[in-house]
Amino acid sequence: MISIGVFEKILPALLQGLGITVQLTIYSAILAFFVSFLIGFGRLSRFYPIRVVCSVFVVVFRGTSLLVQLFWLYFVLPQLGIWLPADLAGLLALGLNAGAYGSEIVRSSILAIPKGQIEAAIALNMTPGQRMRSVILPQAFRIMLPSFGNLLIELLKGTSLVSLITISDMTFQATTLRTNMNQHTPEIFGLLLILYFLVAYPLTLGVRWLERRLSTGRS
Repeated sequence: MISIGVFEKILPALLQGLGITVQLTIYSAILAFFVSFLIGFGRLSRFYPIRVVCSVFVVVFRGTSLLVQLFWLYFVLPQLGIWLPADLAGLLALGLNAGAYGSEIVRSSILAIPKGQIEAAIALNMTPGQRMRSVILPQAFRIMLPSFGNLLIELLKGTSLVSLITISDMTFQATTLRTNMNQHTPEIFGLLLILYFLVAYPLTLGVRWLERRLSTGRS
């Protein structure tokens, strides 16, 4: 069992890192959300050059490791004359990586809408913008939501990698504590595991609640 004295030494440092982990998750999720829709719409564009650029973005960020992307932004770009603070490099890597996956969710959800409904909207003389806002997106968003929820949890877990570029998140704090308190490694990483779960579980419940809320009144 973990002693009170050890607990009092470990918990404050992990809670300090928790704040950074939560902030990084929120900011990168916002970036990923916008990137998902921007690239998702781009891949559905009728303009070939836009589709190509967006497809290349998705292939690059889905086809390479998030860790390597972090290292490129933080260690390689300075060699090319572009310096990014660690927190910005972490935010960009997480947001762009998750956005690449999210764009596929957006694209496939929009394509899943029955063509009959789109044809009916055209028959009602709706403009493309009106069709997207009033007919396609409300239905597509309900399809996207479970996958976006899973992506958000993966994004939270991915934040642990930013410790490798000196961001003092929970994982960074845990590894630092382990260096100074090696004999208490099980307690340190046990608490770390619990804290990640305590953040992830409410996110899961929140997404499920939103799914039920959006499904109210639908058969």
